[in-house]
Amino acid sequence: MAKFELKLPKMGESVAEATLTNWLKEVGDTIEADEAVLEIATDKVDSEVPSEVNGVLVEKLFEVDDVVQVGQTIAIIETEGGSDDNSSSESQSAPSQETVKEVEKQMDAAKETVQSPIENTGDRFYSPLVKNIAATEGISQSELDGISGTGKDGRVTKNDILAYVENRSSTKTAEKQPQAAAPKSTQTAAPAKPKAPVAVSGGDEIIEMTRMGKLIATHMVDSVQTSAHVQSFVECDVTNVWNWRNKVKGAFAKREGENLTFTPIFMQAVAKALKDFPMMNIAVDGDKIIKRKNINLGMAAALPDGNLIVPVIKNADQLNLLGMSKAVNDLANRARENKLKPDDIQGGTYTVTNVGTFGSIMGTPIINQPQVGILALGAIRKVPAVIETPDGDFIGIRYKMFLSHSYDHRVVNGALGGQFVKKVADYLEAWDVNTEI
Repeated sequence: MAKFELKLPKMGESVAEATLTNWLKEVGDTIEADEAVLEIATDKVDSEVPSEVNGVLVEKLFEVDDVVQVGQTIAIIETEGGSDDNSSSESQSAPSQETVKEVEKQMDAAKETVQSPIENTGDRFYSPLVKNIAATEGISQSELDGISGTGKDGRVTKNDILAYVENRSSTKTAEKQPQAAAPKSTQTAAPAKPKAPVAVSGGDEIIEMTRMGKLIATHMVDSVQTSAHVQSFVECDVTNVWNWRNKVKGAFAKREGENLTFTPIFMQAVAKALKDFPMMNIAVDGDKIIKRKNINLGMAAALPDGNLIVPVIKNADQLNLLGMSKAVNDLANRARENKLKPDDIQGGTYTVTNVGTFGSIMGTPIINQPQVGILALGAIRKVPAVIETPDGDFIGIRYKMFLSHSYDHRVVNGALGGQFVKKVADYLEAWDVNTEI
């Protein structure tokens, strides 16, 4: 028998770690090559880690909610073959033996630091990572049992114990200060504002937020607390766009095997406007402004569970309309099928969201940090409008929509924010009805 180390594979240039969210196999289960063994999560993308070999799962090295670094061994799989050659078998199993020895060394170090080792008590389960942090920081069993966990079923996660360590350090520092300094300390650090209690009646249903729901909630609150949001609105006449798409969409679907939507047309107009106003294609880092070289457009897309994700069209300004349409359809389809890769949602420099999909005529979207702007596309409506001609003005039926631009007023003033969204509208209104795709 030989032993194979299942490692966390590389998932993208900017991804260094992932959270283990679910074990699909248990110790003793038979596994086939390419069969998924566990599920992981990076930011908003969920992925499966498949086995590279046939065998039996004999050891799990991480628990649910543990953070795993790329390249780390997650599990040991026992495979058939090479059993007649004892030396070969020993050579193949050597890495797992070293892994066991390393774990034993860590446990010995933990026992030296803490008089009594950390144990799982009652319904309290602690992952190896949490136990190691507790051992290193000298956290006792009673202290660990008193930490409130934010993981599944109240489990204490890495972030929970690190937050406890940080708070404990602050408390110890405050205790060492002389008593006379206490009033000053009280004035400088205002007490945390207590949360208003939420009353729950007998007929109410309590729904636990999903992992992604928590991530989105934190991301939105952080954005509002970071950026000074302000909005500009422009009404745009897209009659030419509407009529042109109706004229070519049938032939496009037959030739390309996919639909031509309005989204690539809008994305192309945004990319052009960003080239005209490069100071909208920036990020803020403290008191520094980072002017982005590439125009990478984030495109809010719906997931099967109702949440939104923002895959990114890289170098959007270099794509023609056909290329943009292919990129939009590919990302939207893979988002619906939960097949996006971590790199697909990284590196965005500006974001576009289509609130018109849900029937809204306009919206005030929240900026996707660390970007400084986001454009909301409203629903296209058939409305009466004043049409100016050389022979005079008259009333006609036009297709119109609102463009809602949210931007960071720390670095984008009203003139730039307004001129940018007006330029997007100008490109759409000047659409050539003879455009070929």
